[in-house]
Amino acid sequence: MFIEQAYKFLHESWRYVVGLIVIFVIWQLGSIPFSLAVMMKVLAEGGDLMTYLDDQTMLMKVLEPNLTFFLVLLSFAIGLLGLYLWVRFVHKQPMKELTTARKKIDWGRFWFGFGLIAITTTALTVIDYQSNPDNYLVQFQWGPFLILAVIAIIMIPLQTSFEEYFFRGYLMQGIGVMAGNRWVPLLTTSVIFGSLHFFNPEVAKMGNIIMIYYIGTALFLGIMTLMDDGMELALGFHAGNNLVASLLVTADWTAFQTNSILKDVSDPSTGFDVLVPVVLVYPLFLYLMARRYKWSGWTEKLTGNLIPPKPETEFEIDA
Repeated sequence: MFIEQAYKFLHESWRYVVGLIVIFVIWQLGSIPFSLAVMMKVLAEGGDLMTYLDDQTMLMKVLEPNLTFFLVLLSFAIGLLGLYLWVRFVHKQPMKELTTARKKIDWGRFWFGFGLIAITTTALTVIDYQSNPDNYLVQFQWGPFLILAVIAIIMIPLQTSFEEYFFRGYLMQGIGVMAGNRWVPLLTTSVIFGSLHFFNPEVAKMGNIIMIYYIGTALFLGIMTLMDDGMELALGFHAGNNLVASLLVTADWTAFQTNSILKDVSDPSTGFDVLVPVVLVYPLFLYLMARRYKWSGWTEKLTGNLIPPKPETEFEIDA
């Protein structure tokens, strides 16, 4: 079982509590280059820095979009490095054991998750563009787009991998070991992940109802991780979602404003449209995955108690 992987290595509660703080701090320190670049640009132009700090949407527009995109994603890459070092040297746990309960990482699962959301998002965007062309502005320019594509292909997988390894990997296993069951880490990591998006500009624009989407998405990723005994599907799905979104469509009110192909100039909708992915699309995706990978034992895998290994086989520390 995926969470039980943690029992094979150093898994005392203090390691996870301290690790949560250390990894989070390293992640936030990774935002220093972006902050310094913004501060230097604003001060050089004689602007009021406090004005930008009070408005995140304005803050994201200070620098050139591709530079902003790279510097913001850089913090996640630094966070991923911090997570790797903590897990490897403090828990003595290889990354493979934080990724999957299988003998090796299944890249076929990664690409299935990636393709599922990438194809779906692209198809729905094309359909919506054909149905409502006035809602979009074509802003495609070869030069800026190619630079964006290079940055996105390299940095987006690092960003999404950090979020998956931190929430669906490290915290899922750590909280699971402390709680002794699966439902507590599933719900806790979902709420924490969703709550960290509360200060996104999308929330200010669309209202608190969008938190249902953020928490629901985290719950969806957590369910697929526990049911599949590994993060491969979640890693692929998250990377595919963010990569296609960054290249395909941007908007003035989103966290990332990129040199994408299209710009959404419509007023964002709330209510039903926000609930559609959580209520309809995600259950359909889970059904397709369950059929493909023959998932069973839903109650046990999502809510059951953990079964620690016998003391004599508790640790398999990789030197």
